[in-house]
Amino acid sequence: MGNTDRLIRIAISAVLLIVSLLDLLPSTFNVIALVVAVVLTLTSFMSFCGLYSLFGWNTCKVKA
Repeated sequence: MGNTDRLIRIAISAVLLIVSLLDLLPSTFNVIALVVAVVLTLTSFMSFCGLYSLFGWNTCKVKA
């Protein structure tokens, strides 16, 4: 996972977390937003996305 991808995931995660904590959506959607925010945060810090591996995508410019 590339740095740009990680930053986008963290930004989206922050927005979803704020929306969830401010209770701007119905309760079911707040829970979904919180779960998605946690998953995006974890995948960005681990630099690994299971869906990317499943589909064979790579956003990292550096060859490992």
